[in-house]
Amino acid sequence: MIQRNRVAIAVAAGLVAVLALVVWTSNTTVLRGTTVAQTELVDAGAQDGYEAPLAPATSEEAVPDEEDAAEEDAAEDAPVEEAASAPEAQAAPAGPRITLVGKSVPRMGDVVQDGDGRTLYRFDKDTPDPAKSNCEGQCAVTWPPLLTNGDEPQLRGVDPELVSTVERADGSEQVTLDGWPLYTYAKDEAPGQWKGQGVGGTWFVVQPNGKRNVECLPPGVTAPAA
Repeated sequence: MIQRNRVAIAVAAGLVAVLALVVWTSNTTVLRGTTVAQTELVDAGAQDGYEAPLAPATSEEAVPDEEDAAEEDAAEDAPVEEAASAPEAQAAPAGPRITLVGKSVPRMGDVVQDGDGRTLYRFDKDTPDPAKSNCEGQCAVTWPPLLTNGDEPQLRGVDPELVSTVERADGSEQVTLDGWPLYTYAKDEAPGQWKGQGVGGTWFVVQPNGKRNVECLPPGVTAPAA
């Protein structure tokens, strides 16, 4: 009887050992399979170019600096500066400075020319004292008045005491010689010509002293009394 019990106990102990071995083996297999599966997942992700998502921005990165924000607000609130005003329109440049040249030329004798050599004339219907021009409108087209740009005329062979100006009806300033307003003649096509001499018996080449030049008068024109 005792011997049977010992046999039964030995058999039971063996069964327990076998069962424990089976359980340990199963757990090991499961763990190994899990590890292999996880390793395969990692390797597969690496092969597919998988990249871990970027970490979310920290609160410092997400919130702008208060000083920078204030500068941006100030820039937005600042009034837009008006475009620099264009420089004031400058007055149109004045014409060339007037030049009077007293000289003696063949046949005509003493004359006065401007800086371009154009012969200058006086008009008997004007008045010298007070100086006044009576040549307006179409007359001033045919006989352009000698206008000053505001500067003192340059003089050669002319007495400065005899040179002045007179205001015309349009406000422009005309040069005078001994009180007589001076003109050029539109039909004088070249320097030195005097086609206006004696026209109408009232237009004459002017001399450096302001007197009429009565040389080379056209036929039918009589020299007026001095």
